[in-house]
Amino acid sequence: MENTPIIVERTVNAPAETVWQALTDRDQMKEWYFDLAEFRPEVGFEFQFSGGPEDRSYLHLCQVTEVEQGRKIAYSWRYDGYPGNTLVTFALFPDEDKTTVRLSHSGLETFPTSNPDFARTNFEAGWNEIIGTLLPAYLEKNIAAAS
Repeated sequence: MENTPIIVERTVNAPAETVWQALTDRDQMKEWYFDLAEFRPEVGFEFQFSGGPEDRSYLHLCQVTEVEQGRKIAYSWRYDGYPGNTLVTFALFPDEDKTTVRLSHSGLETFPTSNPDFARTNFEAGWNEIIGTLLPAYLEKNIAAAS
């Protein structure tokens, strides 16, 4: 069970191209995801950001490992000063004017189990909030503003 990836899947009311832009455009990402100094959907591109519980922050170190333009992006996800390296993948499945977004986060068992902040339940809650609430709300707000 612990070695299985977290998978969160939601269908959003937005075409795949709009979702892709939300996943890969730094200015859009900071409105619903994390505040990145820079981001490019290019294999090898490295980026970082800080995040974590309100009373402490972790520096996330990431590197883009796979890009299928408009369909899939994956990047490594690790923490500065801690062992472990994981993989976050966003895959898009278009269906007319809707898109199913499937997030997979694998390798969580490589993080230190002694740190409760790295508990699987925290990642599950975080990704469900990000994919289930924040991304759809951002997309629906922007589609409403554009029409």
